[in-house]
Amino acid sequence: MPRPRKRPAGAAGPEKKGQSEKRTKFENSGEASAKVENSSPQKTSVFKNCGRNLSNYWLMKSEPESRLDKGIDVKFSIEDLKAQPMQTACWDGVRNYQARNFLRAMKLEEEAFFYHSNCKEPGIVGLMKIVKEAYPDHTQFEKNSPYYDPSSKEDNPKWSMVDVQFIRMMKRFISLAELKTYHQSHKATGGPLKDMALFTRKRLSVQPLTQEEFDFILNLEEKEPS
Repeated sequence: MPRPRKRPAGAAGPEKKGQSEKRTKFENSGEASAKVENSSPQKTSVFKNCGRNLSNYWLMKSEPESRLDKGIDVKFSIEDLKAQPMQTACWDGVRNYQARNFLRAMKLEEEAFFYHSNCKEPGIVGLMKIVKEAYPDHTQFEKNSPYYDPSSKEDNPKWSMVDVQFIRMMKRFISLAELKTYHQSHKATGGPLKDMALFTRKRLSVQPLTQEEFDFILNLEEKEPS
């Protein structure tokens, strides 16, 4: 049964509009070694790569504004997710090995922040959860897709996706600029966002969050923007 297609963000950096983040096949090409490509999808190996503890929380980037790639609009906002049947969609188009491994590490019911990227004001807009664990990304086999990968074979697919479901909007928008202010402050004080992957691994469109990071960001909902 065909699933609603989600068009996630690229990986060239959240501040620069018009550059693909998640979608670029050669994103972080220097890190896409055979060792990374063939690494185990288990959390132990995935998180070893970025020196972090095991995570049950995630941040996932997607582009909320229209952008054509090979004639296909890759826009997918949180409003688009809400509009899908059962408010559920597949998270396809990831073409970075470490981001793919993070997808493969996700478990049912784990929560993720929906992050609008490559737009005028990037930031966290809502919450969603994982409702289907990693399975082959169909777009790698579709020749008319911007994410077609002729080197990937159906009996040994390179790329994976998960299904996500909308939970709720954030009580207020948490901007990249606000998070950056806390990150810079926490680097000096040892606060929760000192090592946040959004700033230490900017190119990754699928990122792990520690419990401490996730809780701190949720608490920002109750505060006035800094």
